[in-house]
Amino acid sequence: GINAEYGEVAQAIKGMHLRKAQKYLKDVVGKKQIIPMRRFMGGVGRHAQTKAFNTSGSLGAWPKKSATIVLDLLKNAESNAEVKGLEVDSLVVEYIQVNRAPQMRRRTYRAHGRINPIMCSPCHIEMILTETERIEAKEDDDTPKKKSKKKEARARARLGAE
Repeated sequence: GINAEYGEVAQAIKGMHLRKAQKYLKDVVGKKQIIPMRRFMGGVGRHAQTKAFNTSGSLGAWPKKSATIVLDLLKNAESNAEVKGLEVDSLVVEYIQVNRAPQMRRRTYRAHGRINPIMCSPCHIEMILTETERIEAKEDDDTPKKKSKKKEARARARLGAE
């Protein structure tokens, strides 16, 4: 159902930088990039765009509703971070989880006076964005790198042969 699509969208942006995730989901809505369907893939079509991901069977989709709602959540999280005084450009989607919420029911009227339920399957989405430090180039230390014994022996043999 719908929960499955939210789960797939969540897995796709997990670990991404905030800006990258927002651009990716906008591209998904515009069908420029695809969400790979890894777990819930019954009846999902195969698409060439999925070759960019390491998935089996190149199954993917463009879940527009799920992508737009997760995009809104990212926007909300971004404004929350701004209020807290965090550096917005260095935020990363560290944790994202989708759980089922209690089903709500409506009714539909059938032939011969019967009534059937129309159940909707909402979900709870929780995410945690964390600030990452910019990675500066490490200064070279004078300490040599550890070599394996095999490599050391090879180097010695090469020196001995010369």
